[in-house]
Amino acid sequence: MSNEVERVYPRLLDFVRKKYVSKNLLRVTLTGEDLIGFPEDQNGSHIKVFFPNQASGILQLPIREGDKVIWPEHKPVPRAYTVRQYRAQSNELDIDFVVHGEGTPGGGWALKAQTGSQLGLIGPGGPDPLIEPADWHIMAGDLSAVPAISAILEKMPSQAKGYVFLEVDDIEDKHDISHPEQMVIKWLVRDPNQAQPALAMAIKQLSVPQGAESLSAFVAGENESVIACRKILRNEYRIARDKIYAIPYWKRGKNEEAYHEERHVVMDEEF
Repeated sequence: MSNEVERVYPRLLDFVRKKYVSKNLLRVTLTGEDLIGFPEDQNGSHIKVFFPNQASGILQLPIREGDKVIWPEHKPVPRAYTVRQYRAQSNELDIDFVVHGEGTPGGGWALKAQTGSQLGLIGPGGPDPLIEPADWHIMAGDLSAVPAISAILEKMPSQAKGYVFLEVDDIEDKHDISHPEQMVIKWLVRDPNQAQPALAMAIKQLSVPQGAESLSAFVAGENESVIACRKILRNEYRIARDKIYAIPYWKRGKNEEAYHEERHVVMDEEF
């Protein structure tokens, strides 16, 4: 029996094109030989993306040997993103980036991306399905969650029913999203002076229709907002834990590195 440890390499992808989905949401299309064989049914799933080293601008990718990660000299910047759509026929992958300027690794890369730009990728991963089958669904998220929620809505059965709450900082980020007719979408504009998270307040005010014997929920976005929504879904709507997928993508005032461990604590908490 061989004792050789399996080496896992990230996929190296090439920039193809980009376009704005809304004022602050930029879609980047990628391709490359490494993308061949990417799963076709994982739209909305999590991926880890590696951006060039911020000091040198050089993109070198890590290698996983068993449980060990070997980082290169020019360590890339890892960030979590979502598969917006993969098209096997053209071997193209779309990733939507929230862009508020060039100061962030992901958004900054997307704004400056051009022919010759590259990034690394591992995944996809996460639960499947992202929202459990039910008579009625509740979905909520901020702009960072719009790619995942959009992908989920596209995959839902045409008879799906429920509410979707999407919170943005700028009304110009409101845009058309394909969805089942009976999944009602409500856009909210964040008020920085509001004490309670807007998404949680919107969920709290919902009236679940009579006859909806089963409920499921998907919530993603800023840490405090996700926690508040999750508490309401569990304590007031009595949705079973295994029928809720609540994932905080980010925390106000912290970058990915500072927030990484806290995110896992939040997701592992009993609620």
